[in-house]
Amino acid sequence: MRRDVDAVRLGTFLKALGESAKGETTVYLTGGATAVLHGWRQTTVDVDLKLEPERDEVFRALPGLKERLEMNVELAAPDGFLPELPGWRERSHFVTREGLVTFRHYDFYAQVLAKVERGHARDLADVKAMLERGLVEPTRLREMFAAIEPMLYRFPAVDPPTFRAALETALAGPNGVAPGGLRS
Repeated sequence: MRRDVDAVRLGTFLKALGESAKGETTVYLTGGATAVLHGWRQTTVDVDLKLEPERDEVFRALPGLKERLEMNVELAAPDGFLPELPGWRERSHFVTREGLVTFRHYDFYAQVLAKVERGHARDLADVKAMLERGLVEPTRLREMFAAIEPMLYRFPAVDPPTFRAALETALAGPNGVAPGGLRS
């Protein structure tokens, strides 16, 4: 049985993963790892990540780290479920550097759109937290959606009108005001 991951265990994992790399790479953290590091959740059930460039030695280290640290690790990022957002790498905030690995949060706009599309209660709570903390801005989020909307046909599981409606619902708070007081 794997244990939930808190900030301390996540830090241990990042350090160990950094030690495994023999060349420069960037690891993008997404989902629960972002929530834990930003403090709106105390724990996450897994660590979702994406490597660029992919490094064989890092992949080989993952099974042992998962066992030793009793945690779930998934190779998952928003671009596996939705089209890449323009400029996502530049908007991916720095977390830390361990060894030859730079850790970044995967672009918050991409994370929010992926969570809205998925629509699970925990995902929508994360969206609310990201809006309240100002990690994403509603107008810019709509612009990001518009940028990828023409490419959604490449993701047959995604229904664009339903996705757009879910985004508007996520952005609308009481009286049409998005969380954080921003007019939606």
